[in-house]
Amino acid sequence: MLRGVLNLGILAHVDAGKTTLTERLLYCAGVIDEPGSVDEGTTRTDSLALERQRGITIKSAVVSFTVGGTAVNLIDTPGHPDFVAEVERALSVLDGVVLVVSAVEGVQPQTRVLWRALQRLGVPALFFVNKIDRRGAGYERLLRDIGGRLTPAIVPMGSVSGLGTPAAAFVPSGDDDQAFGAQLAEVLADHDDAVLGAYLDDTQAIPRDWLLGKLAGQVGDAQVHPVYFGSAITGAGTDALMRGLAGLLPVAGGNADGPVSGRVFKIERGSAGERTAYARMFSGTITVRDRVRFGGGEGHGRDGKVTAISVFADGTAERRDSVSAGQIARLSGLAQVQVGDVIGTEPDDAAQRYFAPPTLETAVVARDPRDKARLHAALTQLAEQDPLIDVRQDDIRQEIYVSLYGEVQKQVIDATLAADYGLAADFRETTPICVERPVSTGRAEEILYGPGNPFLATLGFRIDPAPPGSGIRFGLEVGHQAVPLYIYKNMENFAAAMEQYVTETLRQGLHGWQVTDCAVALVRSQYSVPDGPPSTRGPLSGPQDFRKLTPLVVMDALKRAGTVVCEPIHRFRLEAPADTLSALLPALAKLHAIPGVSATSSSWCVLEGDIPVTHVHALQQQIPPLTRGDGILESSFDRYEPVRGPGPDRRQAM
Repeated sequence: MLRGVLNLGILAHVDAGKTTLTERLLYCAGVIDEPGSVDEGTTRTDSLALERQRGITIKSAVVSFTVGGTAVNLIDTPGHPDFVAEVERALSVLDGVVLVVSAVEGVQPQTRVLWRALQRLGVPALFFVNKIDRRGAGYERLLRDIGGRLTPAIVPMGSVSGLGTPAAAFVPSGDDDQAFGAQLAEVLADHDDAVLGAYLDDTQAIPRDWLLGKLAGQVGDAQVHPVYFGSAITGAGTDALMRGLAGLLPVAGGNADGPVSGRVFKIERGSAGERTAYARMFSGTITVRDRVRFGGGEGHGRDGKVTAISVFADGTAERRDSVSAGQIARLSGLAQVQVGDVIGTEPDDAAQRYFAPPTLETAVVARDPRDKARLHAALTQLAEQDPLIDVRQDDIRQEIYVSLYGEVQKQVIDATLAADYGLAADFRETTPICVERPVSTGRAEEILYGPGNPFLATLGFRIDPAPPGSGIRFGLEVGHQAVPLYIYKNMENFAAAMEQYVTETLRQGLHGWQVTDCAVALVRSQYSVPDGPPSTRGPLSGPQDFRKLTPLVVMDALKRAGTVVCEPIHRFRLEAPADTLSALLPALAKLHAIPGVSATSSSWCVLEGDIPVTHVHALQQQIPPLTRGDGILESSFDRYEPVRGPGPDRRQAM
């Protein structure tokens, strides 16, 4: 009898061993005969040829097994920060996580980034400290590292023997381990008065089973986090970890008889180009031949008929007639489905963005000019699988741009184009994705039958600066008499259409960058009808008149307002030996970083500050030699700031 379904994520900094751990868990569960090897390219989850060649995970993969009466859908996610978008999509469908930490390197930059995301979401998490068989592995040091850099609410679930040797083993705490019971009670007491009372009562021992039940409850509430040690290569500690998965992490909830609600977190294309959607069901049931709605919030937008369903079970995806709440399935037949689409109604815990979108971009140019259309089609397909690639055509420069998190992602796109599409492409230098902000108010209008206006409409727009981070806000300052009812059925349709025209126009501002942080108002509108008043009498105005006139008037208003080019700024945190501070500060100054010392000790210092995204890569390269390899750098997008001096013009060659 199954206890339920657990949708589990394996997360880690790159090379911490999460894919190897996935293989070991499948082996321990009896799904595979022997664990695959990352080095030999034989792992179950790294199925792409490029993943096997490079030994890294690029796309999230789903496998399944059963342990302790719980069906586990395990999602192996990329560890390299260039593929953080894959992790973001996985987080929206998980019930729990195993965060893998290397026993040698300890907590690394990406570990901290992932941990902060898990905290914001309240996802239950266990730690698995991997590689205890490697020279330089630590135990107490790792517990201090996790407790100091991530969370103090941790409970080591055992000890390690033979640390740093091939014979290293994890020794789970036994029933008579009084020290473990006391430590467990002390951690749990911070969140439970009953445990606190029992902990303070010296007259009787606290029952171990009662404490473990309390532990499971607090783990499920993401308040406390057990720590397991082991080696995914040798299998040490993995049996204990599997017992922890079944006994401590909560299974998926949801009402199978409720309204259909799910989310698409991955798209694959078959050999014939057909799309297969990977979806997590939060509520309801979908059966083959059901017609479902999918798209944005509340599932509005598009619909399609499900032609086939495969539900994950015991290591593979099995064809089924239906998929219900809590399960993950592959759905066929939804031709227009996209990554991130809601199926049916919005889940209660509506997805949000956990990581900043890419702040870098590059132009992609087909080596053979005749392949330009094929290149655009191929990149568009790749963007279906990873929307943050954000393929866009620069009509002025006649070039195709893609967004990036880093250079490794560029290399992967290049290799994928060659291997899967037979396309040879060149990539221009990676540059930051800037934005433009209006600096003042600008107003412009074109009058019906006026000179220079070939369209049968009058339009007037005003553009005002808005607070940073507010995006583009659109509003109408015209009455119903300005709306051609025979073109649009009501004011809402008219407003939505005009907002779309305005947003499309502002994708390229005066310097070629996206215009943002502004309020745009339609302040005047007039149309022509054959039997109207003399000032408006003429041929019948059509939708195309408003659509074609909008860009001309909006850009005129933007020119009157003026814009400033703003570059992305990263917030960085640098931990390094204290005696390297004198070498770090001049290097940071040369890279236009503005640091502040947030903490120092006799042996360690922490610097936090701001740095333009264009210099982040150079800083990453300089940290190891400047800190004897001990420095740890984290950086993430924080805001946009005006570029010092003339802003880069995307309309000109960079």
